[in-house]
Amino acid sequence: MQRSKTGHRIKAVQAGGPSLLTLMLALLSVHLAGMGAFLTVPVLAPAIAAETGLPASLAGFHTALAYAGTLVSAPLTGPLVRRHGGVRVLQCGLLVVGCGIALATIGQPWALALSAFVAGMGHGPITPGSSHLIAARTPPRRRALVFSLKQAGVPAGAMMVAAVAPAAAAIGGWRAGVLTIATAAFLVAACLQPLRAGLDSGRDRGAGAGGLGALAREASGSVWMLRRDAALRHLTLMSCGFGVAQFCFLTFFVVFQVATLGTPLAEAGLRLALAQAAGVVGRIAWALLADRHGARPVLLACGLLAAMAGLVLAASGPGWPVLPVVLAGIVMGATAVGWNGVMLAEAARIAPPGQVGAATAALSFAFGVTMLVAPPAFTGLVALTGGYSAGFLLCVVATLGGAFAIATSPRR
Repeated sequence: MQRSKTGHRIKAVQAGGPSLLTLMLALLSVHLAGMGAFLTVPVLAPAIAAETGLPASLAGFHTALAYAGTLVSAPLTGPLVRRHGGVRVLQCGLLVVGCGIALATIGQPWALALSAFVAGMGHGPITPGSSHLIAARTPPRRRALVFSLKQAGVPAGAMMVAAVAPAAAAIGGWRAGVLTIATAAFLVAACLQPLRAGLDSGRDRGAGAGGLGALAREASGSVWMLRRDAALRHLTLMSCGFGVAQFCFLTFFVVFQVATLGTPLAEAGLRLALAQAAGVVGRIAWALLADRHGARPVLLACGLLAAMAGLVLAASGPGWPVLPVVLAGIVMGATAVGWNGVMLAEAARIAPPGQVGAATAALSFAFGVTMLVAPPAFTGLVALTGGYSAGFLLCVVATLGGAFAIATSPRR
């Protein structure tokens, strides 16, 4: 009976809502703006360090704190979406992201830490919330392509932050770079409002009516899906392994170039932007392959190629020619950043009926726990060894572990 009600609700939302193309463009913008939560401070870390005296390698702790924030909000996405609607949840998330980013302008260590945590809380609902909105509108034969196009906003957002934040900082100081990215989050949140009437009309205002306790119970039920579902569990393990490479690369690639290779900040940021452009292309290319050949071989190839690129970065040092570093960054962008759309489409495929948002939230929770550990571990390896090679080797080990997890996943 519940499935029937859900089916009727989906049809009603589809009938009155925007087109799939309009929705994809909107969600692309959401992911683009949301990436500022993770990358604004790390990209500007050398400039911030020059003023505050804090080591630029502490950017790894920023990423960990941001993911600590996602752990608070991501598991709540399912009940919040049912009660308030996916569009409203995304709008609120972006507003919190923007406020969190803006806190960094205070420049004190406590403010930088709080900035990361608050921005992460805002980002927590973005991926599961957007997956909820688009899952019912996606033809199964084009699932990987649609989800990858939506997720292309992640590398596009990273590319925007890597290019725009240092450029704004060069003109008005690092605080100008921070406020530029925060403003983008506010603008995208406002632009979503016309979509709400068509997409949030099926919300259940009684969901989560029991207050925070009821929300917490529903959230814990989402997380326990990982214990019950072996296929989802293997996909989650793969995501955690690939995520180590993804976010350690995004967090440290600019700082590594400046500190180890002597690259100017603006040039290092442009190289990261180039890697993110490869991530945009990679997400679309991998999706086309996954829709034709299945997700498993595509995700396995992403893991193996990312491990190879990580080995090149681990071997890089002063005096190295520019080309191998740039090419390794491009391959990392195409693979370690390009796999997410295929993964989310696979999560939507194997999720129980009507539970796409909950399954994605459970996966995101485990992903967030991993990000609490991995970037600080990278920072610790830098402090311990005095260089970045051991950190990039950590990325290699993690991606190989993720590749093994998806290779041994039970078929459904």
